[in-house]
Amino acid sequence: MSPSEKSVEKASAARRTKGRERNPHDEQRNPAWFKPVMFGFMLFGFLWVIVYYISAQTLPVASLGPWNIVIGFGVMFVGFIMTTRWK
Repeated sequence: MSPSEKSVEKASAARRTKGRERNPHDEQRNPAWFKPVMFGFMLFGFLWVIVYYISAQTLPVASLGPWNIVIGFGVMFVGFIMTTRWK
């Protein structure tokens, strides 16, 4: 085999393996459910607080009273913490 044939063979072998190589960022991507859950937490917490204020502090759970605000902001906070892991 001549040197030019060897270089052609190396180049074609490199192209074959390059097509099979995985992008290093592929392993770092989040699963498909991550973004909807993240935004869901933020939206759910926001709606919890809005419902509490609109219902004159009787909903979503009347027996919790002002703790409804803490729950709503806590759920939103979980969503915001998830944004730090979003890739």
